[in-house]
Amino acid sequence: MFETRDRRELYEFIDSRGEVTYDDLIESDLLTDPDRYRQLVAVMKRDGILEEHDGTLRPALDAGTEETHHIDGTEVTIRPARQEDISGILGVMRQVAEEKRYIVAEDVAEQLSSDSALVRDDLEDQRFFVATINDEVVGWCAVETPKLDKLAHTGELTLGVLEEYRGRDIGSHLIQRALSWASKAGFHKVYNSIPATNAAGIEFLEEHGWNTEAIRRDHYRIDGEFVDEVMMALQLND
Repeated sequence: MFETRDRRELYEFIDSRGEVTYDDLIESDLLTDPDRYRQLVAVMKRDGILEEHDGTLRPALDAGTEETHHIDGTEVTIRPARQEDISGILGVMRQVAEEKRYIVAEDVAEQLSSDSALVRDDLEDQRFFVATINDEVVGWCAVETPKLDKLAHTGELTLGVLEEYRGRDIGSHLIQRALSWASKAGFHKVYNSIPATNAAGIEFLEEHGWNTEAIRRDHYRIDGEFVDEVMMALQLND
């Protein structure tokens, strides 16, 4: 989780107090260079270890926590995504998008590809989690908050696993991790929209308690055919 002693000491200082300001850091004498603080904080925010709200720093929810699962003799790690995971996430998204059963994944992949950033100060409305095997990304799950304040209690969840690793509960572990974070973060509802032709995706969400809220007829055009959009959602906090 911590590549340097400076990062570990900084995190422990903030964690022991719950939240601190930059003035608190400067007065702590942990480091003699204020610019170094800002550099460390920027990196730790990028990696999902710290969060900043109105100039106050605090440990991020589930900061850096890794889960290890042994599935069919294979060790699978579920953890928050890091910047260096972007190529792996894009690879999974592109494979899923090529199947033409998950249109939202195409849009998210295009955004990431054009921006080349996964975790950044102005992208704090997105939280990614990944599943890795031997440090290679085989799946992702993300929650994105709409920019409108009136929709801030909701989140759009996206999820995908490489085809060869499906049917091994990796998707279930990913979605449970993301939903746990979303619930702790105060989300009231998460939603997802997929083509009606993606029967496996609909069944997967239904098995995890999701319900169909609406259907938009002929919303997609895939390979020259009109396809309905199934709009699904899950209530988290009352």
